[in-house]
Amino acid sequence: MSNKEIMELTSSHVMNTYGRFPVAIVSGDGRRVKDADGREYLDFTSGLAVCNLGHCHPDVVEAIREQAGTLLHISNLYHIEPQARLAKLLTDNSFGDKVFFCNSGAEANEAAMKLVRKYFSLKGSKRFQIITMEKSFHGRTFGALAATGQKKFQEGFAPLLEKFTYVPFNDIKAVKSAINDSTAAVMVEPIQGEGGVNVPHEAYLKELRAVCDSSGILLVFDEVQSGVGRTGKLFAHEHWGATPDIMTLAKGLAGGVAIGAMIAADAVAKAFTPGTHASTFGGNPLATAAGLATLNVVINKGALENCVKSGDYLVEKLNALKKDYPFIIEVRGKGLLIGVELADGIKGTDIVRESLARGLLLNCVGDKVLRFIPALTVTKDEIDEMIAILRTVLGAVQKA
Repeated sequence: MSNKEIMELTSSHVMNTYGRFPVAIVSGDGRRVKDADGREYLDFTSGLAVCNLGHCHPDVVEAIREQAGTLLHISNLYHIEPQARLAKLLTDNSFGDKVFFCNSGAEANEAAMKLVRKYFSLKGSKRFQIITMEKSFHGRTFGALAATGQKKFQEGFAPLLEKFTYVPFNDIKAVKSAINDSTAAVMVEPIQGEGGVNVPHEAYLKELRAVCDSSGILLVFDEVQSGVGRTGKLFAHEHWGATPDIMTLAKGLAGGVAIGAMIAADAVAKAFTPGTHASTFGGNPLATAAGLATLNVVINKGALENCVKSGDYLVEKLNALKKDYPFIIEVRGKGLLIGVELADGIKGTDIVRESLARGLLLNCVGDKVLRFIPALTVTKDEIDEMIAILRTVLGAVQKA
């Protein structure tokens, strides 16, 4: 089928919940994809940070093939070997003791919020309020939507689940002021992704840890986007030496296969017992086999080191563009989660569309922040290629 045929089929039969670009991507290899008409694109979106190792990484593909020929699915009423092995790999490399598997970031965050409430319920406490941050994004299911501190995602879905309080990101005084007798937890993305690639100040996460400890409440890190090596460390919070009670993961955990995970310290995790929470497809053999292969490459085959090196190089090149194009306000981020903020009046979506026309996939969040989330395996030459295309596009913007 051609791009046009696939687009027409989509328009006729798929709900219109995405503002899709006029191409149909049908194949991928490494950092490149092809559309149905055979045109190639350099991909700096990685399926929105899902394909952390690039498209169709051979280790992940082989793990999927082998598992698909052995066992695709079995109920969680039975023990599942790759699930248990992935849980061990995650706990061996994190603060956590136990893992709950699901299918997405929103589901992982829903599980985290349920665990927070169950934990305090078992203690006989009436604490249930969760403090989250303005400009945060935690998902689109009802609980995750209520936790998200952006009104544009919530419009038309009231009344929202109670009770969430939103405070400014990077403002520890605001967190302290918001805590009351009903507060159960603070939930935060170590780096806000959808909110504009907002990076915390050096002491912020440690300060949150101290405030939660002194108030007797839990700290939850949403690492759905920032985790699994995206920032150059396995988990973004490691940059700032702060440890949560609960952490959520998804996106990059299985190299492109749908998966989510919630990790918790045992003292908190034990609040979940049989019947308190479940997921039919969560931790299925196929997804967890892919997760094992992905995590092994990230930890043991140089992906983290390349992320740091390539991230530094990408920031250097983007800052060089900033000198030439004064409508670039700031370059910020960690590793290969980088945002470029544009001046008011400059439409990031226009830059994304023009880049697409020139064979480059980019992403824009918050209307005026270009988000760069290439595979952790991206090369210096591919960054140079991307910069050359972007320079041409920005040059046209400057002349307009």
